Amino acid sequence: MTRYIIRRLIQAIPVLFIISVIVFSLIQISPNNPLSAMQNNPNITPEDLLRLEQEYGLNDPLPVKYSKWLGQIVQGNWGDSFVTHRPVLTEIGERLPNTLYLSLIAFVLALIIAIPFGLISAVRQYSLFDHAVTTIAFMGQSIPIFWFGLILIIVFSVNMQNPLAGTALFPHPPPLPMFPGGGMTTLGESPPDPLVDRVWHLVLPVSMLAVFQLAQHVRYMRAGMLDVLKMDYIRTATAKGLRERAVILKHAFKNAAIPLVTIIALEIPALFNGALFTETIFSWPGMGRLFFNSAERGDYTVLMGILMISATLIIFFNLVADIAYAFLDPRIRFD
Repeated sequence: MTRYIIRRLIQAIPVLFIISVIVFSLIQISPNNPLSAMQNNPNITPEDLLRLEQEYGLNDPLPVKYSKWLGQIVQGNWGDSFVTHRPVLTEIGERLPNTLYLSLIAFVLALIIAIPFGLISAVRQYSLFDHAVTTIAFMGQSIPIFWFGLILIIVFSVNMQNPLAGTALFPHPPPLPMFPGGGMTTLGESPPDPLVDRVWHLVLPVSMLAVFQLAQHVRYMRAGMLDVLKMDYIRTATAKGLRERAVILKHAFKNAAIPLVTIIALEIPALFNGALFTETIFSWPGMGRLFFNSAERGDYTVLMGILMISATLIIFFNLVADIAYAFLDPRIRFD
């Protein structure tokens, strides 16, 4: 196992290099550049734009641009944002906690609900519970996530009022929405209970994120469990007189979790990138909005920082998933 891990880590170096070349080239093809927003500013002359282009090296050939960027990365310098003129890692460091705060809560909530529901649905196949869970899971995956977020805002933030408005928890006088339609906290004043205020703002964006993840996890958990329950060793364990709960939790669950582990390994790096639609709809200051704004403004230093960290996380968690396979299924060996 140790040799396998070392080999995979060494292989990751050329993979990341190739990814960086491709991504950097695609970003440079984009018509947007860091000076696009200044071109319509009457206070900035064409001479000023030419000077800034030379200062930023925007007219350099693509290989020269990439060499400069790679040289900085090798030295541990991720560069500065062309728009805010702040270090890239500072920009990411300010947004990342907000994204993790939102995404991890939705992710953990989806897993807590999906695993038992998927298990019960598989064990009670074709029951009323199974049909209900399967139908809801298909609906959760079929509904466009941005549309679902807008519906949540219309129903709970526009049409429904908070019955606790004017109380100690929510001192604002009515009308007050059932749940806020955006932001992380109440602006303009300190809420009486900051924890309640944070949870109040979390309900809608977490619901939007968790619904899709929940639907996906339930389906994979159910499908994995159905495959395992047909195995000979499960029949043998049942024939020996083991209790159904012991057979499911101690023997079947570990192998049935392999497909879910694969999906989780791919989703964890996505937590870093943020939820673009969710953060945009609910005005959440996270990585998703930072990525969108940077792409819109052609701020390629920030874009490259986000994409390369994301690529590194994807490679790392794929390795973690492979290692987890060996612990979940003793038949899997990488030696």
